[in-house]
Amino acid sequence: MGFKLPVDFKMSKAKRKTVKGINLEKLKASLSPEGVTLSDGIENLSSRGYGKKSDGKLVLAPYEALYLLDKGVIEVLKEKSEEELSFQDLLQHFRRVDKNVWVKFLIYRDLRNRGYVVREGFGFGLDFRLYDRGDYGKEPAKNIVFGILEGKPVSIKELSEVLRKAQNLKKKLILAVVNRRGEVVYYSLSTLTLGEVIEDVEV
Repeated sequence: MGFKLPVDFKMSKAKRKTVKGINLEKLKASLSPEGVTLSDGIENLSSRGYGKKSDGKLVLAPYEALYLLDKGVIEVLKEKSEEELSFQDLLQHFRRVDKNVWVKFLIYRDLRNRGYVVREGFGFGLDFRLYDRGDYGKEPAKNIVFGILEGKPVSIKELSEVLRKAQNLKKKLILAVVNRRGEVVYYSLSTLTLGEVIEDVEV
């Protein structure tokens, strides 16, 4: 296809079993109507690009909560009953409100495992802000990652619009394609490669 992948993405796919810089003692998180929240360990997690502070708590995005639960950093309890939720329990809960949460989690986990800080995107759909290593808290995100599922048709119009918005924000657009095995493949997307990417991901 002749795509030029970002150099930083050409690294081992080995999965980390811990989250660098975070105490291995599990933090208690609560599942409430506002989402998964924590009262402890807020500064430690927030400084590493997790969650949003709100009224003395840290509110995690669904994919962040799933990632930290999967890594053993948090345990999630129901707010009223204090029943502990498994990964599958939490995933099923989030799937009721967001059909794309599994795809978001796969992309988020892959990027975090590679050492990147990943934050919520600009509302283009299935997108994230991606920070270069060491830039979080110092420099704005230089990249936008837009995710799609292999085999799910995506129109040139839709991708063209996302690309236009990214360019208006002076961001580089990276297409994250999740294949049927749950693996993520990345393409650096520009106007010149747009037609080739569409041809590839719709097969």
